[in-house]
Amino acid sequence: MPRPIKPFSAREKHLISQTLIERFGHAVPLEPVDAELQLNLLKEEFALCPSIMWKENGANFIVFKTGDERYRCLFYYNEAMLFGTGKDEYDNLGDCVVTLLQVHAEQEEQSRKIRNALNSIDFSKANDGEEYFGPLIV
Repeated sequence: MPRPIKPFSAREKHLISQTLIERFGHAVPLEPVDAELQLNLLKEEFALCPSIMWKENGANFIVFKTGDERYRCLFYYNEAMLFGTGKDEYDNLGDCVVTLLQVHAEQEEQSRKIRNALNSIDFSKANDGEEYFGPLIV
């Protein structure tokens, strides 16, 4: 049985709060939650990990504490739109939170560009007056 993971310390919570104030310009409420994570992919056991969650700009963010000075993170909009940072685990909480926020900002920018591009398409001219033949279904 793995040893219990210590909850986030006051210093860790303060670091997250300060980073969020710098990013969003205002205090963001943090919610402590617990999550079960598979820490070792070679074992089929799950560990209860203290986690911090917050919501901002329609996204849900979670930082998982997986051990002493060990963190994982992700953000999501819904079950189908889940995003990580590309790094499995961090040994520095500040790097974890900053990278998570950077990936979120990049995702928001990419989504904005896609929305703008779709809004600029004139679908009335999509077929140039030609007859449309849908896909052949057998």
